[in-house]
Amino acid sequence: MQTRAVEVEGMAIAIREAGPFDAPGLLLLHGWPQSSYAFEAVIDRLAENQHVVAPDLPGIGGSYDVPGTGEKRYLARLIRGLIAVCGLRQVIVAGHDVGGQIVFALLRDMPEGLSGAVIMDVVIPGVAPWEEIIRNPHIWHFAFHAIPALPEMLVGGQERAYFDFFFDILSKEKTAIPAEARDIYAKAYSRPESLKAGFDWYRAFAEDAKVNSRPSAMPITTPVLYLRGSAESGDIADYLDGLKAAGLSNVEGDIIPASGHFVADENPGALAARLGRFRQEIGA
Repeated sequence: MQTRAVEVEGMAIAIREAGPFDAPGLLLLHGWPQSSYAFEAVIDRLAENQHVVAPDLPGIGGSYDVPGTGEKRYLARLIRGLIAVCGLRQVIVAGHDVGGQIVFALLRDMPEGLSGAVIMDVVIPGVAPWEEIIRNPHIWHFAFHAIPALPEMLVGGQERAYFDFFFDILSKEKTAIPAEARDIYAKAYSRPESLKAGFDWYRAFAEDAKVNSRPSAMPITTPVLYLRGSAESGDIADYLDGLKAAGLSNVEGDIIPASGHFVADENPGALAARLGRFRQEIGA
C-alpha cells in the first residue's frame, strides 16, 4: 500500500492505494469520526486482484481543502471525479457510515460506470427508517452536530475524548478499536476546518433528506450490498425495505459477525471476505 495526493476539482485528496492499476477498481469511503485509516487492515487483503483506493474524505486528515458544503450529492460528484482521476474501472464503491450516504447519492445521480455498490452501517437521510432513527433520543448527536459552530467550540481540543465515547458505545467490545487507531482518527479532525467538515456532513442531513425522498426517475439496477455489524441495533430488514422503496431494485443484505458499528476496525477479515465475495457474485 502507498499513499499519495490527487487533485479533484482543485481540491487535494489524500488516498491510500494498493493493487494492480489495470485491475478492477474498489473505492472505500470512511465515515465519521474516522479517516481512510479505517481500511488499513482491509486494503491489502483485497489488493491482489483489485485496484483499491481509500481516500480521506474532503477536509479530513491529509485532504486539506475543505468543501463549502457537506451535502452528499456534492461529495458524490467529487468522488466521481476521484474515480476518474485514479483511473478506476469496473469499480465497486463501498462506503461506511457517512461514506455509505455518499454511495447512495452516487447511485441516485451517477450510477453509470458503477459495477456495484456497498452501503455499511448507516441510515440514509430521507429513506426509511430515517424518520424512526431521528426520533430516537439515543441518536442525540445527529441534532447536536447540526448546530452551527457550537460542536466545534465544545469538541475542539477534546477530539480524542469525544470520539472515544462513540467508539466505546458503538463497538461490540470497548477494546475493539485500539489506542493507536483512536489517536490517528482524532488527529485527522484536529484542525478546526477538519472538525467543521465532519460536522457539516450532519448539517447537510435536512437537504440530503429532501433530495433522497424524491422518487428516483427510474429503478436503480446497480447491484447493491447493504451490510451491518452483528451487534448493531435495528433490524436489517427495515433498512433493506427502505432502500428498495427508494428505487434500488437489486439490493441484498448481510451481517458482519463479531462487530458493532465500526466493521472495518472490528472485523476486517470478515469484511474483506464479504467484499471479495460480492464482486464474485455480481461477476464484475
